[in-house]
Amino acid sequence: MAESAKDVAQQTEDRLGQVTEDVRKRFDALVEGRFSEKIKEGWFSDSGDSGNDPGRQANQNQDPR
Repeated sequence: MAESAKDVAQQTEDRLGQVTEDVRKRFDALVEGRFSEKIKEGWFSDSGDSGNDPGRQANQNQDPR
C-alpha cells in the first residue's frame, strides 16, 4: 500500500510539473506577443523631457516631512 501511495504521489508531482511548464509557456507567449506589440506601437518610446509631467511636479511640491 505504501508503494502504491508513493507511485501516486510521484505521478501527481510529474503531472503538476508538466502543467506548470505548460502554463509558463502559454503565459510567456501571451505576454511576449502583447509586450512586443506595445513596443512596435511606440508605447515605450522616449519622447524626451518636455517638462510637462504633472506626476513629477506633484511629487516635487510635497513637503518631505
